[in-house]
Amino acid sequence: MKHINKKISEYKKELLEVFSKLNSDKDFIALFLKDMFTPNEIENLALRWQIIKKLNNKETHRSVAGDLGLGISTVTRGSRMLRNKDGGFHQMLKKFGK
Repeated sequence: MKHINKKISEYKKELLEVFSKLNSDKDFIALFLKDMFTPNEIENLALRWQIIKKLNNKETHRSVAGDLGLGISTVTRGSRMLRNKDGGFHQMLKKFGK
């Protein structure tokens, strides 16, 4: 989706603020995600997290793709993002002790 709107960076900042307001109430978070994303988008997010966990556990790209029924290119993108040791994936993995 191409955005030509000059305010998109402002909108992204606001979205970060919205997500920062989510607390640990799982029911509230589930309701918000259900309203914010399509069922397919939520499934994709869930699969992306599984990719990261499996790659972090040293599973091969082929193994991850096969287990999750995904293409290698999808797994490779996750792998690229996981290489950033200061990125959000590593920080989240640390929070969960993975």
